[in-house]
Amino acid sequence: MKSQVFPVAGRVRVTSYSPFRGLKGTIRTVNPIPHEEGDEQFCFYHIELEGAPSEEPIWFEQEEVELLSH
Repeated sequence: MKSQVFPVAGRVRVTSYSPFRGLKGTIRTVNPIPHEEGDEQFCFYHIELEGAPSEEPIWFEQEEVELLSH
């Protein structure tokens, strides 16, 4: 099963159980890591969050965010 890589400038919502849960943001950088078996990748996303205490983008694993449709 091939995982979807979210695009730079894509809008996402944080879904992980963390202080950032529910915040929305914009992807600034995608860091894909190839899996040893097959063409599946694991990604880290550098996200600029709206309403976060820090103005600096924060890194999230692919399971911690979901792509927003609009």
